[in-house]
Amino acid sequence: MDLFGDRTIISVSRFTSLLKDVLEENFSHVWLEGELSNLSQPASGHLYFTLKDSGAMLRCVMFRSSAKALKFRLQEGQSLIVRGRVSVYDQRGEYQLICEYLEPQGAGALQLAFMQLKERLAAEGLFDEAHKRPLPVMPRRVGVVTSASGAAIHDILNVLGRRFAALEVLLYPVRVQGEGAGAEIAQAIDDLNRLQAADVLIVGRGGGSLEDLWAFNEEAVARAVVRSRIPVISSVGHETDWTICDFVADLRAPTPSAAAELVCASSEELLQRLESLQHRLQQALQGQLALLQRRLEGLGRALHDPSLLLGHLGQRVDDLSERLDNGLRNLLARRREQLARLEQGLAGQHPSVRVAALRQQLQLLSERAERRVTALLDHLGREQGEAIARLDTLSPLQTLARGYSVAESVSDGRVVRASDQLTVGQQLRLRLARGGALCRVEQTST
Repeated sequence: MDLFGDRTIISVSRFTSLLKDVLEENFSHVWLEGELSNLSQPASGHLYFTLKDSGAMLRCVMFRSSAKALKFRLQEGQSLIVRGRVSVYDQRGEYQLICEYLEPQGAGALQLAFMQLKERLAAEGLFDEAHKRPLPVMPRRVGVVTSASGAAIHDILNVLGRRFAALEVLLYPVRVQGEGAGAEIAQAIDDLNRLQAADVLIVGRGGGSLEDLWAFNEEAVARAVVRSRIPVISSVGHETDWTICDFVADLRAPTPSAAAELVCASSEELLQRLESLQHRLQQALQGQLALLQRRLEGLGRALHDPSLLLGHLGQRVDDLSERLDNGLRNLLARRREQLARLEQGLAGQHPSVRVAALRQQLQLLSERAERRVTALLDHLGREQGEAIARLDTLSPLQTLARGYSVAESVSDGRVVRASDQLTVGQQLRLRLARGGALCRVEQTST
């Protein structure tokens, strides 16, 4: 289709889809290098970031299925080599790189992942010597976590059989490389601890590349070793190979054979040690017997006539008896004096004495209350008389008794106080000191 030779009109979605087909068809497998920035890691598990250099930048996405295979953690500013395919994100109309593989530029991905995990676990203190447990001196059963078909188990069995054939060996077969090997190793360590199936554990395998040994660099294995209540010897690879398992284990052996030698001493060494201990015990017993013999001889020389010793003891018994009698008499005298003081003190607290004192106090309070009530009644009587006298003085009846009268209108009962309240012919009722009268107004004056 020639989109520019004529006026063919298409939608934005169609145009974006055409561009997407062109890019995906022509750039389905590209390798790029650049610096990582704007890293985003949402809960979906996808990774979103920008790959840039001094002249340009490119949006990138790594879907969860690919991101799960990463052996190292992405960090801002990291220089990466990226393999992926170019595509177009329709909703924003932007082209992007869908990444399928990442590796750090310079150091390999596995080496970087190893260093990152080592630094993080070291910061947590998992490599500290304080966490290391001592190996048992005489283990009865050794647990081995390794491949059932590898050379490591054969080397361990050969060494243990040669050094101490009576020692029990319990093999927990696991895969020691490939996807899922680390989870199997961690599960084996946890199971042996849960069952308390051994006194010491050997965890390891023979030599190989960093990729071959990677299962022993996984965090799950490191955490399982730290969790283990059974001491763990790590024996991974050759003497020059180091893994995370080596750092967290209680003891690191350069090879599986060396681990077997560290587990227990050989029969010859044990026999030599037993003979040495027997010789030391014999010498110690002989020395102790000689010391006891000398002490017995010294006690024999210091032993005197028993009758003399009994005489001294009898004299001491008499002395102690006399001191005991004197002590008892003195104690009895002190107790009698104390009893007399207590009886004297109790006499003052006898109930009859206390009752008499309270009765006298009650009599005094009653007399005092009676006097106060009498005085109060007299005072109230005087105040009442004075109030009655004042009321008599102010009473209207006293005014009427002096010759005055009170005039009230018959019609409405109001008291007449001025002549302007009166009209000729109006009936009035006069109230006198004794009795009253009914009157009619004939004339008023002002």
